[in-house]
Amino acid sequence: MLTKRKKANEIKKAQRHETDTGSPEVQIAILTRRIEELSAHLDKNRKDKHSRRGLLSLVAARRSHLRYLQEHNRRQYTSIVKKLGLKK
Repeated sequence: MLTKRKKANEIKKAQRHETDTGSPEVQIAILTRRIEELSAHLDKNRKDKHSRRGLLSLVAARRSHLRYLQEHNRRQYTSIVKKLGLKK
């Protein structure tokens, strides 16, 4: 589960300015952290089909945000992909 402290750290790493909490970069960073934690949970609990479905929806949401960022701001896209270590 993503705690307030972990979420705040992810926001600090990816935000554009001090009060930024909703830019695509921040949303991608938060989704990436949630995906990592849920993947670790599913490694231990292989039969948890409900969480697996949630994971797939998180991955789809992150993919949508990445696609938006790629189309509208290529420089920010490449920087966030490198920063988070995504495969793109």
